[in-house]
Amino acid sequence: METPALAWAFAQQLLIILIAAQLFGFLAKYIGQPKVVGEMIAGVVLGPSLFGLFLPELQQSIFIADTMPLLYIGGQIGVGLYMFLVGLEFNTQLFRQQARSAVGVSLAGMVVPFAVGALLCLWLLDQPGLFAANISFGNAALFMGAAIAITAFPMLARIIYERNLAGTSLGTLALAAGAIDDAAAWLVLAVVLASFGGGSALAIKAVIGGVLYASFMLLKARGWLQPMADKVQQTGVLTSPQLLLVLCLWGASAYAMDWVGLHAVFGGFLFGIAMPRGKITEIIGSRLNKITVFLLLPMFFTYSGLKTQLNVLGSWEVLSIALLILASSIFAKGVACWAAARIGGADNRTAMAVGALMNSRGLMELIIINIALSYGVIQQNLFSIMVLMAIVTTLMATPLFQLVYGRHLPKPLNPTQPTVAVKVS
Repeated sequence: METPALAWAFAQQLLIILIAAQLFGFLAKYIGQPKVVGEMIAGVVLGPSLFGLFLPELQQSIFIADTMPLLYIGGQIGVGLYMFLVGLEFNTQLFRQQARSAVGVSLAGMVVPFAVGALLCLWLLDQPGLFAANISFGNAALFMGAAIAITAFPMLARIIYERNLAGTSLGTLALAAGAIDDAAAWLVLAVVLASFGGGSALAIKAVIGGVLYASFMLLKARGWLQPMADKVQQTGVLTSPQLLLVLCLWGASAYAMDWVGLHAVFGGFLFGIAMPRGKITEIIGSRLNKITVFLLLPMFFTYSGLKTQLNVLGSWEVLSIALLILASSIFAKGVACWAAARIGGADNRTAMAVGALMNSRGLMELIIINIALSYGVIQQNLFSIMVLMAIVTTLMATPLFQLVYGRHLPKPLNPTQPTVAVKVS
């Protein structure tokens, strides 16, 4: 296809994607769901599961193969920037204060999902169309464990912030446990990606390189960036050259993680955590948030939706697998976190609320399974099943939380404790 025609086709796609994302996002907010839930559903609707099912010729004429690389690139940039924004909003002080008290919940939220993932893989590896033909049981079990253990941390933080729970026992427990769970899930996924098809040498390189780079970012980078942050704090202005420097460092961080054998999103997240807090993060967040959330993330949702074929669930064999994975995931994460919170001394209502919040997977799940599909770890059927699991568990989170916790808010642990204001979910 000629370049002008390709540009016009992509512009047409982008217009439809933005309209669908805003429409379904509005509908989601109207029924009390986070906007991101609607945007996730919009991506699936535009794919072969609905639009392509009823109007296949029109759907294929709009979402042509020639523009898929452009959609992929835009979506990947969006995910990378999104993870950077999540890192910017990550409250390291809150994490340090509550990490110890959240260890029990986070361990339960990891150990049980990984055990369930391993048990599932004893059967799933014998089913066609799910995993790569040459995948080992260990890698398959680790992937399933990570996919079940992941938590939609940004959405969890958004719910807690909107309900003024950031300084309460529930809010701090859920945030700290969710952060630990996600860090472990990403680390396990990194090991799977590095070792899949590449042997132990690549896995060792990825783990050592990732640890060294994370240590450098968390221990050194913030100090080196602090003079620029101090200047922005004094002037209240982030200049264009300063913003360009931040974006270049973000790109370099993403490339560094990709080079050692991990995915680029890890680099973006680490760089966001390493950025000095204050006026600089507020300005960067406000400048990047709209283009990331409004324009780039819907491209990622649509690209994921175009690869999701829910019609495979018409087969009883695949549907039974989907129902088993969904039920196992909900039980492994929700019940385990509830039980751990109860053992840790939380009352039943707080423990149930923690289980409901931790069970949401959202965009984090989509990122994991997209990475796994691109690396060839999983196949199309399992990808579609996991998209369904991500949507269902995310849809469940807010209604279950409201059912369990209602409008009764606990007292803050510390009135001066900082709140968490995550705007990127």
